[in-house]
Amino acid sequence: MKGMHKSFMSRIAIYPGSFDPLTKGHLDIIRRASALFDELIVAVVGNPSKRSLFSLEEREVMLKESLHDIANVKTASFSGLLADFVRSCGACAIVRGLRGGADFENERQMAALNRVLAPDTDTVFLMTSDRYACVSSGAVKEIASLGGDISNFVTPSVEKRVRQRLSERKLC
Repeated sequence: MKGMHKSFMSRIAIYPGSFDPLTKGHLDIIRRASALFDELIVAVVGNPSKRSLFSLEEREVMLKESLHDIANVKTASFSGLLADFVRSCGACAIVRGLRGGADFENERQMAALNRVLAPDTDTVFLMTSDRYACVSSGAVKEIASLGGDISNFVTPSVEKRVRQRLSERKLC
């Protein structure tokens, strides 16, 4: 925005992920990141090489249901390069959640690649709160598929959807 002073520009961040399914760990990062930026776009990534439990559209619906009370959070979906999506949104930052040291090295490498592809974009790392450090979408799916209780890891509406989807798959 030519001629506009930087302080008047919106600080937009993108929090990308598969969110398959959305966990309380994701929600923790979203709530905290939304306090740091004027606008946070939570973007569901379409990755055809991954076998997802939920479609891209279903994952975006789960996000909308869970985030409706946070005024400065929007949802979107995309496929392709994150750097291209970031540019198309006019974002200045990518938000990534870290559960621990093992996540850091992989995320650091991705941040370096994104910095080359989108030089005006920074990556902001947020440590997940301790109570969600063990939570991952993969673990939630595995626990649920084995009949375990996932209520500590996902919202009630997401839990219902996970249980329903897994029961549908068992019928096939």
